[in-house]
Amino acid sequence: MPEDERQKYLKEQGVTSNLDKIVHTGYKALQLEYFFTSGEDEVKAWTIQVGTPAPKAAGRIHTDFEKGFIMAEVMKVADLIELGDEAKCKAGGKYRQQGKTYIVQDGDVIFFKFNAGAGLQAKKK
Repeated sequence: MPEDERQKYLKEQGVTSNLDKIVHTGYKALQLEYFFTSGEDEVKAWTIQVGTPAPKAAGRIHTDFEKGFIMAEVMKVADLIELGDEAKCKAGGKYRQQGKTYIVQDGDVIFFKFNAGAGLQAKKK
């Protein structure tokens, strides 16, 4: 239901919704968190377990991303919202490069760099 219709319906019925609270409580209980990826025309949220290393998080997008992982370029979604764009995050020192041992944090916006041919190398017999 669109947000404006939802608010109108809740007001007409004289009730409130606890759906947001249920979702947040469920994620916390299951030890889940989000990270984001973005492109020119879309932003996606990906769900991972708390404590997931960057290569494994990259693998949620595509297995080749995990196999050929080089690094993750990371900024916090809160910093991106506050500063307005990626260039300002970089200029403000809020954009960093992380390696294979980096543990993805809730609300990270990540650009993964990977070797596209890493998953294609066949073992010789």
